[in-house]
Amino acid sequence: MTTTTASRPRIAVLLSGRGSNLAALLRNDCGGDIVVVGSNKAVAKGLDIARDAGIRTFAVSHKDFAAREAFDQALVNELNEHRPDLVVLAGFMRILTPIFTNAFAGRLINIHPSLLPSFPGVDTHERALAEGVKLHGCTVHFVTPVLDAGPIIAQAAVQVDDDDTAETLAAKVLLQEHQIFPYAVRLFCEGRLQVEGQRVRTLPKSPAQVTSGMAAGV
Repeated sequence: MTTTTASRPRIAVLLSGRGSNLAALLRNDCGGDIVVVGSNKAVAKGLDIARDAGIRTFAVSHKDFAAREAFDQALVNELNEHRPDLVVLAGFMRILTPIFTNAFAGRLINIHPSLLPSFPGVDTHERALAEGVKLHGCTVHFVTPVLDAGPIIAQAAVQVDDDDTAETLAAKVLLQEHQIFPYAVRLFCEGRLQVEGQRVRTLPKSPAQVTSGMAAGV
């Protein structure tokens, strides 16, 4: 069972699938408390991971709404019930409208399987192979109304080998996602991200954070 404290930011996670990035967040101290996990698919395996960890879950199907805006508003209403300080998209496979992105502006981040600004959208690994790039990777970024175009928080790169397939490349990138996603979330929760236009600066730890980290052995 997860516990929450008044001093730690409240995190909401949205996902659509297996929830491997949620599991990575749970394995690491990301500096906040995951208070709810939601999905647009009631059968998403990631919801089972959340339930096993004692975290509240919900599902809102996009198929129940005629318009994207109506779905997004329902999602906003559901999340607001849990008062999140940060909303994390961990494999949430929906294009969000300004109704959603504006509701959580500045506190909405996403993990994307490419080195943005290259290969926004879907099928990133196939497109990377088709373009013949030698480096591929993943990006954690703030979400804005423009798809996969928000300020970049963190990136990690992998080498593309001649014998790579979309599947082997995806597996390489996923390992890196599991490293940088908890790191980026922790930076947000520690208040160490400063956005200047499209650039995100990482601020040093405060003396209190340094002392706390030493006491915890991190």
